[in-house]
Formats: sequence, C-alpha cells, structure tokens
Amino acid sequence: HAEGKTRVTFLDVAGCDEAKEELVEIVDFLKDPKKFQTIGAKIPKGVLLVGPPGTGKTLIARAVAGEAGVPFYSISGSDFVEMFVGVGASRVRDLFDQAKKNAPCIVFIDEIDAVGRLRGAGLGGGHDEREQTLNQMLVEMDGFEENEGVIVMAATNRADVLDPALLRPGRFDRQVVVDAPDVKGREAILRIHAKKIPLTSDVSLSKIARGTPGFTGADLANLINEAALLAARKGKKRVTQHEMEEAKDKVLMGPERRSFFMTPQEKEATAYHEAGHALLGTLLPYADPVYKVTIVPRGRALGVTMMLPEKDKHSEPSRYWHDRICVAMGGFLAEELIYEDTSTGASDDIRGATNIARRMVCEWGMSEKLGTINYSSNDDRVFVGRDISSSKSFSDETAATIDAEIRRIVDDQLKKGRGLLKEHRDKLERIAKELLEKETITGEELNVILGDLASENQRRLSHPDHDHHGGQDLPGLDGGANPAPAT
Repeated sequence: HAEGKTRVTFLDVAGCDEAKEELVEIVDFLKDPKKFQTIGAKIPKGVLLVGPPGTGKTLIARAVAGEAGVPFYSISGSDFVEMFVGVGASRVRDLFDQAKKNAPCIVFIDEIDAVGRLRGAGLGGGHDEREQTLNQMLVEMDGFEENEGVIVMAATNRADVLDPALLRPGRFDRQVVVDAPDVKGREAILRIHAKKIPLTSDVSLSKIARGTPGFTGADLANLINEAALLAARKGKKRVTQHEMEEAKDKVLMGPERRSFFMTPQEKEATAYHEAGHALLGTLLPYADPVYKVTIVPRGRALGVTMMLPEKDKHSEPSRYWHDRICVAMGGFLAEELIYEDTSTGASDDIRGATNIARRMVCEWGMSEKLGTINYSSNDDRVFVGRDISSSKSFSDETAATIDAEIRRIVDDQLKKGRGLLKEHRDKLERIAKELLEKETITGEELNVILGDLASENQRRLSHPDHDHHGGQDLPGLDGGANPAPAT
C-alpha cells in the first residue's frame, strides 16, 4: 500500500525515546546520504522493530518516513501468502521494484513473522508457499546496491521465531526494541491523545499514568477514547476525572454487567471470595497493593480484585511469587472457611496459581530440589499448534518431581493463607459485609477497614507520588471466574 509522503513525525510518538534515538541515524541517511557515503559508511538496509502488540511499532516506522520526508510503502506479512502458488514471491518482487523506482523511501512489512518464520518447520518439513515468499524477500534484500536509499523496516512481536537468515548482518542487521512505556512515557502518550479531547481542569493525566501499569500506547489511546465516549453518552461537553477513572476500570477489569442476575447466595459467596483475595493481598508483605475490589460482574468474572504494582518492575524475587500464589488462592480459601465447601468460581485462580508455581519450578530455578535447570519445553517449531509434536527433554522421574514440587509450593501457600484467614476471620467478614453494601471498595477504603493491619506496602498506594508499572501477566484476580459452567 503506497502511502506517499506521511505526515506523522517524531513529535507524534511518545514513550519510546530510546527507539527514536536509534532511528535518528536512518532519518539522517535518508535526508543526506552523501554525509555517510563520503566517509565510506554503509547504512543498515533493514531495521526490525521488536515489541509487544500496541507499543507503536507501525507509528514509529511512519514517523521515520515523515521525518525524512520520503515515501512510505506498507504491507502486512500475511498479504504475501495466498492460495495460489507464486503470488507471494511476485508480490515481493513488485513491492521492491516500486520502492527502487521511488528511492529514497521506506518499505514497511508489518507482522513479518507471518512470512519470516523458520523454514523447514512445516508439517513433514515440506517446502511451502510461505518459504518461497521468504526466499524471495532474502534475495531482494541482498539485491540492493549499497546505499541505494531503500530502507526496509519490519515489525514483529515474535523475533524468536524468525528465520536466522533474515536476522544476519546485511539484511535486518539492526533490532530496535519498542517496549511498553514507563510512567513518564505513559503520561506523554496520554498528553498526545488528550490534545483532541476537551478536558475539565480536574483531570490529572499524571495520576492516570501512575495507575495504568503495563499499559501500551494502544491501551492508553483506548482509555482516552472510552472516557470521551462515556462523557458523550452522559451528554457532557468535557471529559472529567470521573470518566477517566471509569474508563480505566473498564479497560483494566472489563465492562460492568449490572444487568447480569446473581442470586443473593451467589452475591454473598462472591463477596467472601473477593474479600479473601483482598485480605490476603493486604496482609502479605510482598503482594502488590490492592487497588479496587468489586462484586459487580465485569467481563466474564462475577467479581474482581484488582492489584496494581507500585513501581516499574522488571524482575521479582521468589517471595513475591509465593505471596502472589497465596493471594490467588484467597478466594478459594475464604469460601472453604465460611461455607466449608468450594465453588467453580476459583477455576481461573487455581489455573493462575498453578501456572506461577510451574514457572517457578521449570523456568526460574526457584525449587531447591530441582535446582537451576530449565525444564520448560518452549519448542515452537510446530506447524499448527504448539503441542502437536512437543517433546520433553527430561525423564519420567524428573516429571514426577516437578509435579511434586509444584504441588508443594501451592500447598505451602494454601496452608499459609488458611492460617491467616482463620486468624483474621472478623476482618474477612467485615470486608464481605462492606462489599455487599457498597459493591465496590477502593484500596484506601480497605485500609480504613483493616486499620493497623494494613501493611506498609498497602499504605503507599494512597500517596500518588509513586509510579506504577507491572509487566506481570496476571494483574487481576477474577473471583467467581466464569458465569458460564466452569471449565
């Protein structure tokens, strides 16, 4: 898709300053190639943008073209693969022919892993259409004369599955990581998106930025848009902080489903379930602070306890993960304590706790018995699904030990959580009662209920001068998982 000259510049890109710095060199080359040619330097032919979905990889590529004032040709990796043999390869040829005629320019291939996956990994190791397309792409990239002025940029969130031939110097020899933004980046992104929307003076974008750990640029754009939609629905002319907070909760925890009917018994059970998560989340010193607890059904959950980390986190000690498992099982333990029975509501919690324990044992070396050996089998050289031909690289005895260690870790945390809930049963009942009355309580309100029990890490949440971030993959705890029959 030829877009001609694009109007996007680096001013429209926020939250990834390092990535921008890396790409300034490319812009300089496209503007003034002679400066590099006279000294004998060769500019990279290909730049691979690597990062999770929604971090702005396509936007950055457009901004490079916009800054340099050159044409921008974009195509998705999946556009090359058709049912007719040879179409993909001929499309690659056409794309590069067109680019060479209009040099200097940028060719952008989005989701390059659709064509650039490791060759020979098809079912039966056959040579398929995708491989032919990739071969043609490799040939075209080698066929550039040095300093011809065509720069190929590509984006992927799976650099690990790409063919090594694509990544060698002379093809995509430069990889630029575009990660989720930190708290300053989030605020800058919010400012860019908020320019188009009338806000009241009480809106604090820095507060929103601190309260959105792990959000990508796309998530933040969605949050601002949701807030504008809410304000418009209410007939307001401007967006207030209340709409911003409501939109944040919607993005974090899913949309409210107030029309969803719950019997009084189900509502009470959900209140105790969420109270169990919230109480353990407050009592345990290494757990993330509780941000909000609700028994209003949201998304597919009957209730949600949302926990947000306090600072930009990139690595966590085993104590944090132990507490995380304990908090995840809090709902199950609360139901067991109050009703002497459990429900299907804890299915997601059990899955989450087991996954953490498995990764502790198999990937993070947090088991004394098994030591620091990686037992996870992340072999993705598979045609359709991951598990179609997964092989395990350890013995049956080791597999039994892994199972025993996972069980031991979860059982230890169940024992710890059970003891804490029994000891503070009065507080558990008070939180549940408050939830039944108000339906939603914030972290600050929880601190008031628990008084001196609110641990130091919980109190910090009420001081908004701390930045938040969480790269973990299980931020919320769905109490009462699926209203549909639990799996």
